[in-house]
Parts: sequence; structure tokens; C-alpha cells
Amino acid sequence: MPYRIDPAHPFDEEVRRVATEQLRSAIASLEQQPRGLHEAVHDARKNFKRLRALYQLVLADDAELFADENARLRDTARTLSLVRDATAMVETVAYLEGHALNEDEARACAHARGTLTARRDVIARQEIDLAEKAGGAVESCQEAIAAIATLRFPNRQHKTARLLAKGWKRILQNARIALRECHDNAHEEVFHDLRKASQTYWRALSLLRDIWPSAMRAKRAEARSLTEILGHEHDLALLTDLLDSEPALADGSETFSHLLGAIIRQQQQLRRDALEIADRVFADKPGREAAVIEALWIEAALA
Repeated sequence: MPYRIDPAHPFDEEVRRVATEQLRSAIASLEQQPRGLHEAVHDARKNFKRLRALYQLVLADDAELFADENARLRDTARTLSLVRDATAMVETVAYLEGHALNEDEARACAHARGTLTARRDVIARQEIDLAEKAGGAVESCQEAIAAIATLRFPNRQHKTARLLAKGWKRILQNARIALRECHDNAHEEVFHDLRKASQTYWRALSLLRDIWPSAMRAKRAEARSLTEILGHEHDLALLTDLLDSEPALADGSETFSHLLGAIIRQQQQLRRDALEIADRVFADKPGREAAVIEALWIEAALA
């Protein structure tokens, strides 16, 4: 079923359904591996991100439980990240190559793409315990499913609505804090915080899309665009860090200079674009938007 909470059904059942589906999907990916182990890992990590967003929305009244389950998912994802992160660097320099302004930048990107691909392949060959890690992740998912079965949430419309409003307000508050920091500070960490907050908000919009489909569709589209821009920005920041730690990947100061110039220019443009969109996406005050969500849930649940 879709990644959404249906207000026509009991809320606690819907939360457990969505959470269990994400975990079972991750298990299926890791066990069946229809497109290979590395793609299975990538798919499972996306399931974990969706589930963490769900927990941020519905566990607003239980900080300890949220911390425990969030840590379980975060730690499980980290055990599976090595090759996927190396692959992301190859994809990032390929993206940058598509935005090269001249032949020097294009050649620098093409060379870096080749060396990063070779690096990724070496890491893949050396990570001989990935299958074992995948098995450990499956066990962790099964433990999470057992924990979810014990969760209870309010089913009375007004109590459910208040819970959702509280979670929604907190998600928006985190996003607004990150956005303010981005306007004041150009450090990559604050833009990473905005990216994570934007991803959570986009997924929250997906979860509650049925309470006002037309408006949610428009907001989801803009929030998704924001997350994609910030995703590219974050990947470029990681690429910069990698080149700083392994300058030999650029094969010479001239190639490094062209590559770094392209990264900085594109990263600055992405940040400008992201801030322009984020100012619109997070324009409403958290309390006001949360109150709208509360009212919309009650109306949809009673319909």
C-alpha cells in the first residue's frame, strides 16, 4: 500500500501498517536482491528514511521511544553505507560534469569520474562482509517490527489530531531553525541540517496527503524539489571533503583547480536556489500550520 496514513482507518493500525510495510520492504530488498546487493542496500536505506520520518511525526509524545527507534534505524543504515556512499561520489561528479562551463572543467570531471569509479570498485571488492551486514540489518528490521507491534496510539479523532499537530509543529520548527542558520552561516553542516529537515517535511506531507489532496500535492512537489537541490549541494560538500583528504583522486593541481572551481560555483548556485524555495516552503509559522493540520485531520476523519 502507499506511504500514507488514511484518516478513514484507525490511526494506530495505520501507523503500524505503514511502519511494518517499510521494514518488510527493506527485508525483501536485502533478502531477494532483485537488482543486486548494492541496489538492495540503497532501497533498504530509503525505507529506513521513510520510517524515521514517520516516527518524527507520530512519536512526538514519547521522546525516549523515538530516540531508541531512530537510533536503531540510523545505526542499521550506517552499517550498509560504505559502497553506496562511494557510488554516490561517482554520481555526484557525473552530475557536476553535466554543469561544466568549459572543456577544462569537463575534462577534470571526466577524469575524476574515472578515478572515483575505480575507487568505488576497490571498496566493493574489499567489503567482503556486506552480505553479513545485510543479514544483520534484516535481524534489526525484524526486531523493529516486533517493537512496532507493541505501539499504541490514540484513535479518537481529536486526540489523534493533537498528536499530529504536535509532531508537525516540531518538524517545522526544526526546519525553520535550520533555514535561519543557513541564511546566517555558509557552513555545510547547516545546509545538511536543512536538507534533513526538508526531507522529513516532504515525507510528512506524503503521509498526510489524504487530508487535503490538492494542497498537499503542490506543497509536496515544492518540498521534493527543495530536497533534491539540497541533496546535490550535500553531495558536492562530501565530494570536496573527499578531494581534500585524497587529493590524488584529481591527479594534479590543474585538474584539482578546475574541479574545485566547478564544485564551488555549482554549490553556491544550489544554495541560492535552495534558500529561495525554502523561504516559500517554510513561510508559515509552525504553530499556525500545525493548527491547520489538526483541523484538516478532524474533518477528514469524520467525513
